[in-house]
Amino acid sequence: MQTQSCDQSGQFLMLALADEIFALDATLIREILDPAPVAEVPGARPFLRGVINVRGKVVPIADLRVRFGMNATAFSPDTRFVVLEITLAGEPVTVAIIADKVHDVTGLSLDSMGKAPPIGMRWEPEFIMGIGKWRDDFIIIPDLENVFN
Repeated sequence: MQTQSCDQSGQFLMLALADEIFALDATLIREILDPAPVAEVPGARPFLRGVINVRGKVVPIADLRVRFGMNATAFSPDTRFVVLEITLAGEPVTVAIIADKVHDVTGLSLDSMGKAPPIGMRWEPEFIMGIGKWRDDFIIIPDLENVFN
């Protein structure tokens, strides 16, 4: 994560995966949907649940719980699909992720975020852009490009 000046802030969507809170740059969010039917794709990587139809467009959907080494779970009444536009290999790509719960969009001071510590993390360090604080919780800022590559 690049060093930011102390007066910079950003807007982030807070979402839960299991008992962890993740923060996604709000500029990447295209929409938040209730769960819809997922068409499985044979031979897809284990964390890719399949594809969904978003307004006539086929969009791959990822289960970040699986990608981060957590157990997959059944959808609950709080489950949401978060549709994002990210850049992969220099090209914009629309993808969706499964969130156990979507909280809210909030401003975070970028200077309060730091790199993940090299020890004590249960996730692959290349998947984590940084760690910050929201309310009384630590939050994880994932590196979505690395997560999807």
